[in-house]
Amino acid sequence: MKLRVRIISIIFVALALAGTYVYARSDRSIFEDYSFFSRNKTTIRLWYTDDSLTPYLQSKAVAYSELNSKVRIEPVLVSGLEYLEAVGKASVNEDNFPDLYIITNDSLEKAYLAGLAKDIEDDGFLLKGDFPAAALNSVTYKDKKVAYPFYFETSTLIYNKTYLENMATENLQSEIDIKEGEAAQAEIDAAENAESSENEESSENEEISEEEAMEEDTSSEITQGMIDEAVAESLPLNISDILKFAENYNAPEQVEAVFEWDVTDIFYNYFFVGNYMNVGGAAGDNLELFDIYNTDTISCMKIYQQLNQFFAIDPKQIDYDTVVQEFIDGKVVFTIATTDIMKKIEDAKASGECNFEFEVADMPGLTDDFGSRTMSVTECLVVNGYSENTNEAEDVARYLCGDNSGDIYKLSNKLAAHDGVNYDDPRLNTFVSVYADSVPMPKTIETSNLWMELEIAFTNIWNGADCNSTLKAVSESIKTQITGTEYTETTIPDPDDEAITAGLVEDDD
Repeated sequence: MKLRVRIISIIFVALALAGTYVYARSDRSIFEDYSFFSRNKTTIRLWYTDDSLTPYLQSKAVAYSELNSKVRIEPVLVSGLEYLEAVGKASVNEDNFPDLYIITNDSLEKAYLAGLAKDIEDDGFLLKGDFPAAALNSVTYKDKKVAYPFYFETSTLIYNKTYLENMATENLQSEIDIKEGEAAQAEIDAAENAESSENEESSENEEISEEEAMEEDTSSEITQGMIDEAVAESLPLNISDILKFAENYNAPEQVEAVFEWDVTDIFYNYFFVGNYMNVGGAAGDNLELFDIYNTDTISCMKIYQQLNQFFAIDPKQIDYDTVVQEFIDGKVVFTIATTDIMKKIEDAKASGECNFEFEVADMPGLTDDFGSRTMSVTECLVVNGYSENTNEAEDVARYLCGDNSGDIYKLSNKLAAHDGVNYDDPRLNTFVSVYADSVPMPKTIETSNLWMELEIAFTNIWNGADCNSTLKAVSESIKTQITGTEYTETTIPDPDDEAITAGLVEDDD
């Protein structure tokens, strides 16, 4: 037998004997004891339900493995059905339960009370200025941080930039035509009076005339800067501005509506009352702070109802996907949409089905007297309280929440809940700005059906139901759930309808 073969055989025999010895002492072979190998890593299982995150999470798992030789991320895509319950069952009954999982902020109270969300060590990571107020409020429960804000969804105003640029160009050209007409008339008048004023002509006046002519020639050129300035001036600061826009807009043939949004979905309607409803305080976790029935919310709902006179939207014939498609097709000038519309627009343009340019604007107010505030949902990274590797799980969460590369949007079309991310598309920064001042979905279990009741209330009010009594009924229903006893609100006097109408359709001074 060759020497090399004999040496290898001896090594295998020695290893086998060693394995038998270890097995006798610990019931585990040396090949099963991964601590024997220097490359052994702690595995942090990260559960998630949205498949669009898969490319991003896999990419970051590889990158993290290169940075940390002791920990690896294992992203696990699971069903979203009874998701939190599945996390709980796995944590109690299985070995492969998640150390870290992604969940919406409105489920954090339930997760925390079940022991599935660990208090975050407050060493300043969340408070150093990289997270806006909405993000911090979304992960706060009873004055504790119980998760990490990962990415968000919110809605704001989207408009057809091509239409507004065309309108601006037409208006600028109209102004030029008026000036040129006035100048031509002035020349005619000057010619008629030439004989009587001939002696008074001077070289100085001739120089002035030449300068004026040059200014007129220059003003006849419409530049992109002039168009951009005119578009910016035409953007609505509130809904009443959109009504004024509609009155003066010479719409192209394909435009079917100046303003259209999904009036059946509370997520796109909430901005009407978001500035005046209080559902659990800033963090949405305090049942003593619940106020949805007040004079301001009644007034806002009256404004909402009156819009049905100007924008004939049939709740039975509309949904969000329909609105988005009609907007992309150029049938709508303004709409309210979430961040997903950006990808849909780009896909339509890439396939040649859309030739328009679009822009994102801040959420408009209602009138000069009533503001607005949109709703947001934050997807959070939760450290499982049952995990034996909570320190490593927190480090992974912080790694993902500190990613400023913009890969989360490039790979998954999500917008990070922290500031400082480098997005290639500056329009996305407007969504980030709107999110910063948004109202996070509340966490209280007792108010979980509020959104369904509000959605029904909005639809009924849009169709003509009394605003005051409808809001009162919703408030009584939720407060009955909170208190556990029948609750009756004191009826609030109706706000002045004429004053509200005047604020909505007020003429320019």
